[in-house]
Amino acid sequence: MIYTTAEHDALREQVARFLEREVEPHGLQWEEQGYTPKEVLRKMGKLGWLGMTYPSEFGGAETDFLTSVVFQEALSMSTFGGFIVTVLVHTDMASPHLIHAGSPEQIKTYLPGAISGDLITAVGISEPDAGSDVAGIRTNARRDGGDWVLNGSKMFITNGVNADLYFIAAKTDPNAKGSRGISMFIVEKGTPGFSVGRKLEKQGWCSSDTAELIFDNCRVPAANLLGEENQGFYAVMSNFQIERIALGAMAIGHALTALRLTTEWTKQRKAFGGVLFDKQVIRQRLAMLASKTEAARALLYHCAWLVNEKKDCVKEVSMLKALTGELVNEVVYSCQQFFGGMGYMKESPIERLVRDARVLAIGGGATEVMLEEVAKRLYF
Repeated sequence: MIYTTAEHDALREQVARFLEREVEPHGLQWEEQGYTPKEVLRKMGKLGWLGMTYPSEFGGAETDFLTSVVFQEALSMSTFGGFIVTVLVHTDMASPHLIHAGSPEQIKTYLPGAISGDLITAVGISEPDAGSDVAGIRTNARRDGGDWVLNGSKMFITNGVNADLYFIAAKTDPNAKGSRGISMFIVEKGTPGFSVGRKLEKQGWCSSDTAELIFDNCRVPAANLLGEENQGFYAVMSNFQIERIALGAMAIGHALTALRLTTEWTKQRKAFGGVLFDKQVIRQRLAMLASKTEAARALLYHCAWLVNEKKDCVKEVSMLKALTGELVNEVVYSCQQFFGGMGYMKESPIERLVRDARVLAIGGGATEVMLEEVAKRLYF
């Protein structure tokens, strides 16, 4: 099945030009400062890239989900994973909660700013004791008159420092067991009782800001309840499929970039009387990695097609997340090896890709969790 079109190819080229002009020359500075400037996202907003599938009445492009995935993959050709995840958290992991569960008034209030890049979003699910295990969250919210009062903390929140709008999961029924009794809330930056506890230093994704969030008797209006009370777990899980596809696209983009850089390097790097690419073991290893990447890429597009067709895709998306999270690490590790000592230098994009790729087997659902989701649905 052919999934992509000439229009998708044009989008890839447009994104590639943007990366060449607006991202790659500045990424090292962003890594040093620890975040991607909001102005970059505003430029992307003007190009219509922050609301690919969202309604045009709010500034969205109203594309199908496959086009959005093509964009995700094209964006992930950047060698700066922190920039990529800053964007993808905003477009595919946080703001979708608003479009999927928001009331007409909430959508009208917040979505135009999210699409333009004037309001950067983050989603607060993970906690010190609750990562892939969403049911284990302890942050709680109690109703007090016309407000909800939130208490607790969130950990490893991408865009946590610089976001303007946060979608926070909290337990609203203290007597409910497991995944029951969780609700989602809209919390604006500057809300009394809400603060950024600390900015977290990471192994990779250095040009994205990651933070601990603290809620200390944080009052939000009752109107800021996002979706139905006590139904937040289902909202989180449904959006996980979109999030995991985006992370799969990111892994594919990283792998393709690493393979391109390494192929170029081995074709010009002289050693032992010739260039490295002349060595059969090297070119065949690159060929096998490219084959695996293209196979995983086909699964990525198939998952996007399943979403477009509104078909159940938990099994396929879990396969994608497990497969690509492991594959991208295999690819970048092998590519670093072929770069030799230069691949270990921080001036080398391959060194950065190695650091940035590691978390793709962890974040958004660790490989082991994904494989359990697949195992539950095996039909052999």
